[in-house]
Amino acid sequence: MTTKNIVVVGAGYSGVSATKYLAKKLKKDNDVSITLIDRHSYHTMMTELHEVAGGRVEPEAIQYDLQRLFARKKNVQLVTDTVTAIDKENKVVTTKQGSYPFDYLVLGMGGEPNDFGTPGVKENGFTLWSFEDAVRIREHILATVAKAAIEPDAAVRKAMLTFIVCGSGFTGIEMIGELIDWKDRLAKEFKLDPSEITLKVVEAMPTILNMLGRNDAAKAERYLKAKNVELVLNAPIVEVAPDHIKLKDGSVIPTHTLIWTAGVKGTTDAADFGLETARGNRLIANEYMEAKGYEENKIYIIGDLVFYEEFPNTPTPQIVQAAEQTGHTAASNIVSDIKGGEKHKFKGNYQGFMVSIGSKWGVANLFNTIHLSGFLAIIMKHIVNLKYFFDIRSGYYMFQYLMHEFFHIKDDRNVTRGHSSRYGNVLWSVPLRIFYGLAWLLEAFKKIVGDGQWLKPSTWFGEGSWFVGDSVFPWTWDYQTAADAASAASGTDASSAASGAVDAGTNAVESVAHFGLSYAYGEEPMAVIEKAPDWFVSIMKVFMPNMEVAMFFQKMMVFIEIGIALALIAGLFTWLFSATTIVLVATFCLSGMFFWVNIWFIPVAFALMNGSGRAVGLDRWVIPWLQRTLGKWWYGTPKSMYGQK
Repeated sequence: MTTKNIVVVGAGYSGVSATKYLAKKLKKDNDVSITLIDRHSYHTMMTELHEVAGGRVEPEAIQYDLQRLFARKKNVQLVTDTVTAIDKENKVVTTKQGSYPFDYLVLGMGGEPNDFGTPGVKENGFTLWSFEDAVRIREHILATVAKAAIEPDAAVRKAMLTFIVCGSGFTGIEMIGELIDWKDRLAKEFKLDPSEITLKVVEAMPTILNMLGRNDAAKAERYLKAKNVELVLNAPIVEVAPDHIKLKDGSVIPTHTLIWTAGVKGTTDAADFGLETARGNRLIANEYMEAKGYEENKIYIIGDLVFYEEFPNTPTPQIVQAAEQTGHTAASNIVSDIKGGEKHKFKGNYQGFMVSIGSKWGVANLFNTIHLSGFLAIIMKHIVNLKYFFDIRSGYYMFQYLMHEFFHIKDDRNVTRGHSSRYGNVLWSVPLRIFYGLAWLLEAFKKIVGDGQWLKPSTWFGEGSWFVGDSVFPWTWDYQTAADAASAASGTDASSAASGAVDAGTNAVESVAHFGLSYAYGEEPMAVIEKAPDWFVSIMKVFMPNMEVAMFFQKMMVFIEIGIALALIAGLFTWLFSATTIVLVATFCLSGMFFWVNIWFIPVAFALMNGSGRAVGLDRWVIPWLQRTLGKWWYGTPKSMYGQK
């Protein structure tokens, strides 16, 4: 059987989405091969470039290795290379390192900054459209502030500490937002007064954030002004020099840093492919995302590279939502062509727009009806980003995103204002962890020793312990009731026997909950919940239908407590066992046999989830080892290049 070759060029949002869709829908088609070609071995989360450029997260936080993204996708071949030519008639993609025949070709090479021919932008400005751009800006800002700190000339110093963003779209406003957050840290690190650092947004239009409604944009404008950001509107830049910019009205603003975010166009790499182009170097496609004039050649255009007018004079916007949707349209049409079925027309479904202005504040317009600002807008942006990881089925990078954005953050630069950051000294929680483990161990051994003597193991497992005869439940509600009910199995009808066994099992469940600490006090302890809810009892009856099962659970619970105790003392899997404690105590509370005097078990468990096992604990070595070992087993070893023998 002849193999059908699908080649996808570009691992941006559209390329990854298209490849994921194809891999899923064609996973059982052994005669289909999918090749994803990109010049990098990773996918860049373009919407978070400003976080790297602005020093909020480390560069690797927005790099997503392609092998991890396509783990277990046996029908996807990854190639790290640069496409140099496309033979449309013979259907061959040529790269610097080789060539790849195709039956279907998907071009998702994305866009690049559009400087509109403004003199000096390429030589003296900084663009923000790639991972390399973000790192370059970050390093430049650090170096420039360091030099400014020791610059004796006041005018030069002021120019060096003036940072200008050209363009007030989403990218520009998000970039200036990061500089707002970073300013105080930069000033402190280089012994400057924060007021010495000047931030400006220069915009050719009279308004900012023109993809948002005017009310939302006005909120953003007020916030920027409150943060001392100067908005220079109606001011096209006509020249960028190393130490200043010149505006159309002839005025000059001294600066050593101009970040250009004023426009985007299709990548110039695609200009040599011989496909019909529209404005901004974008390649024209029809409603099926097929390249104009090459429909029979099975060539598709997606993402920022595609020019398709869903409405007159309104091409698909160069945003993530459109990129993913054009990718899905092209991929679904390829699947339909291979398997048979109707073609799918592109229909844009843009569910809203949102922009972050720093890590703690933003504005959002959802479905053109819901308008959010501040804290809620940032939460919504995080939710949207998490949904993206769900869409591409990457639980690993979803977890990494949560770590970078909420826990591995410095200078309080997250939506929780640093309260969720793990960058605290967890050493002082070690005594609490050991004490907590000893408390668990003590409670477990009380159930083993019973009425015996602590220093004489020969007296253990005797009268009063949880492991023998009629004294199995010495501290429960009413063991005699359970015993009587169990004995009802002899000399009564079948229904009474079944009922007795169920009730005995229920009482057994309730007995598991009791820790024994309560009777150290001189008064009857108060239960958190006086009586187990009916729904909880019903569930427990399923798990413990008779006395034998209940006995097994009772014994097993003691060994679980011992295991939790030893793990906490050693600092092994502290987060996991602390979370387990919370679940167990919640279950005990529902059983009606957990007392308020012991409720401290829950907040202590939460406190120990702060990474305390990594301070004088085995987690310091075990967790990193597991991450490396399991990551290599599941994903393989990440490489700087793919497709090389």
